[in-house]
Amino acid sequence: MRSHFKGEIPFVKYRKVLFAISAICIVLSIVGLCFRAATTGSALNFGIEFMGGTQVTFDDTKDIDISQMRSALRAEGIEDAVVQTTVSGDTNGFLVRTSETDPSVANLHATQVAESLGLEIGSYHIQTIGPNWGSDVTRSMIIAFLVVIVLIIIFVSWRYEFKMSLMGIVSLIQVLLIVAGIYAWTWFEVTPNVVAALLTIMGYCLYDTVVVFNRVDENIRTLDDGVHRTALQITNYSENQVIIRSINTALTSLVPVLAMLLFGGDTLKGFAFAMVVGLTLGAYSSIAIAAPLYAIWKTREAKWREAEEKFGENAVQTKVLPASEASAAQIQTEASKNVSSSAARNVNTTSQADEVKKKKPKKNKVR
Repeated sequence: MRSHFKGEIPFVKYRKVLFAISAICIVLSIVGLCFRAATTGSALNFGIEFMGGTQVTFDDTKDIDISQMRSALRAEGIEDAVVQTTVSGDTNGFLVRTSETDPSVANLHATQVAESLGLEIGSYHIQTIGPNWGSDVTRSMIIAFLVVIVLIIIFVSWRYEFKMSLMGIVSLIQVLLIVAGIYAWTWFEVTPNVVAALLTIMGYCLYDTVVVFNRVDENIRTLDDGVHRTALQITNYSENQVIIRSINTALTSLVPVLAMLLFGGDTLKGFAFAMVVGLTLGAYSSIAIAAPLYAIWKTREAKWREAEEKFGENAVQTKVLPASEASAAQIQTEASKNVSSSAARNVNTTSQADEVKKKKPKKNKVR
């Protein structure tokens, strides 16, 4: 399989720049998580499904502003309410979250608030979730994550090698950490839909990374074009072979997800946002992080360390001949060497003949 470009894109050559970009994103993510934890008591804006409590959605509140809504809530003794404004089409509304876990009490409070504000009884919706349900969801999420990690290590180690499995995990954790940081800075709500999106992202990242590793593994075992001789060179060449496939896969996955993000309802937007961020980072991470890290680790092996010492000064070739052209060039070079050798032998033979003639005794003429 040939590269799609006349010259290779030097991913591996600029690996330090790519690593630096990832490091900056990770540091910013950690800072965002710590900042939110220090200022709000929670690193992420977990939804009611995780924290437990009551969520009341008031629709079509007309000219009521947020201060009036808060005053009505305080009048009913609700001091810990979190109030957010919502817009659905041309109608305004409010999203109110409280720590109340008793459905009957939550329904009474919502009814009294609606009456005090002059809202219709059917203009609000109540969702109450106990704390046990949120802990169950969190535990299930952690178990699913650990199972995925173990399965990735087992499969990739069995199909390829252990080094690839670890680099795939590093790439995956980086993506999830940056996604978490983005949610911390934007303070978007983390709901079960977002968790489902994260698990989907894990599958996509694994797929994209395995596609790259499959090509790298094949080329490391079989590539012999006389140009790519080190682990770094072979990895960069392999990435150039699959980059178009990775881009096409990411774009075809992003189109419907972007449609959900732009035109979907509030329920779908949380899922779609996480998918957009994760798909983009997954495509980047498999090329810029997972494969170069593997190549660096592979270079520590004796065989590839020796190859790097011999041919490492041209770690990334700006222009690579296809295998057929490289073979033709090699054959031509060998033919030239043969012609030169034949000419040299002819010259040597002629010289030897001349020397014999010179050494041959002259016959005396008989008179």
